[in-house]
Amino acid sequence: MNSWVRLHEEDHVVIALQPFAKGDQLTLEEGEPLTLQAEVPKGHKVLTRAVRKGEHVLKFGYSIGVAKEDIEPGSWVHTHNMGTGLKGFVDYAYEKAVPIQAKAASPDAERTFQGFVRENGDVGIRNEIWIINTVGCINKTCEIVARKAHALYEGRVDGVYHFAHPFGCSQLGDDLVHTQKLLASLVNHPNAAGVLVIGLGCENNQIDAFKRAIGEHSPERVKFLKSQEAEDEIEDALGLVEELINYAEQFVREPVPVSTLKLGLKCGGSDGLSGITANPLVGAVSDRLIEAGGTAILTEVPEMFGAETILMSRAANEQVFGKIVHLINDFKQYFIKHDQEIYENPSPGNKAGGISTLEEKSLGCTQKGGHAIVRDVVPYGERITSSGLNLLEAPGNDLVSVTALSAGGAHIVLFTTGRGTPFGGPVPTVKIATNSELAGRKKNWIDFNAGQLLEGKSMETLTDELWEQLISLASGETQTNNERNGFKEIAIFKDGVIL
Repeated sequence: MNSWVRLHEEDHVVIALQPFAKGDQLTLEEGEPLTLQAEVPKGHKVLTRAVRKGEHVLKFGYSIGVAKEDIEPGSWVHTHNMGTGLKGFVDYAYEKAVPIQAKAASPDAERTFQGFVRENGDVGIRNEIWIINTVGCINKTCEIVARKAHALYEGRVDGVYHFAHPFGCSQLGDDLVHTQKLLASLVNHPNAAGVLVIGLGCENNQIDAFKRAIGEHSPERVKFLKSQEAEDEIEDALGLVEELINYAEQFVREPVPVSTLKLGLKCGGSDGLSGITANPLVGAVSDRLIEAGGTAILTEVPEMFGAETILMSRAANEQVFGKIVHLINDFKQYFIKHDQEIYENPSPGNKAGGISTLEEKSLGCTQKGGHAIVRDVVPYGERITSSGLNLLEAPGNDLVSVTALSAGGAHIVLFTTGRGTPFGGPVPTVKIATNSELAGRKKNWIDFNAGQLLEGKSMETLTDELWEQLISLASGETQTNNERNGFKEIAIFKDGVIL
């Protein structure tokens, strides 16, 4: 295995695939030697040709920042000597996308998995009962109901789950509407065979208003309970769950086209290998699903900054291009409204892993979307309606964005990580390690090891392996670690006044 990798022939930097000490010597492409001027951690960048102060530093073939000082070959390139080159708003101009050469019919077009076909035609990959509370005041009540029901009905459905949140009361205007939309989209998710909505009775998010947000629904599938009107709300809730269990048992797995699958795409706890291993692998799987007629959903809007023009160049038409422009600029305005620097994004963990600037993170992040045409842009809390690649409005925060992806309709979320995280969203959350060290050390977190790309396995082989794992997961033959560990939670995007 080589000790370094260059991602594009024009790049100023190579990425260290092992830790280096000051004085170590690398042998570059044409056999020229390079002596390291400093210690360089694994996943970080080594400069291979001089860059002067104010000049752009290239990685992935694109600028990832501007040199703060003159930097000599062999130097460690990171936040101490390179900063973001992004600033302010950008004037974007639409250019018709270059037509993608038509491919032969996908061999996966006829592929099926074992799913649950709901009465409205939607397809689910789990047969669960979900308890959704309209307001945070009754989190513990719902938790008790879910725990008791899970024990009572274990084996009859795939589980009874409650997703705690603190909102639904004392919210105003669009902030309340966003909460209602997000929760309503979860109610409508086909992985839930049945849903019990529990309210308190005095909250802003009243059940009658929430019903309007949910829209048309089957009274057999969605039940409602106002806690203040019940003598024993836990006993009444368990009675309603039993009705939902009886309803859910009519659904059995049957073959359904793989084109009905929707994948959410997410990264978190990224490192310098994210854009080399796990993110491109997810992009390859995303492209494969889309070629078979399926859907992939890319979010984390602040982590598109600096790479947004790549997505804009793949807009299906001028209308979609305009939606992407609004998506980007509206999020920049959100930063400005709160007096925050637009382009300061990588977390301490990202920086420790080798990511220095927002544009570097974004160029790695957007690789999860593969090379497909962008078909639509969907607001926060709403459901995806177009097949193909969709962009979804949500921040980069792991829990918030995975919740938004789930609410958008993702059956499974592919979550790439270089540092690891145990959490999971309402739907199966596949943790894909960027490196083998993490995959070996955190077996109870990690579901797939993309670090094998650096150890001799080809992208084609790993794409096939991950693809087959997803088909098995969708068919209920396997579970993710978050499911086995019982880690299923939500977080709601908050942007407004609380009374």
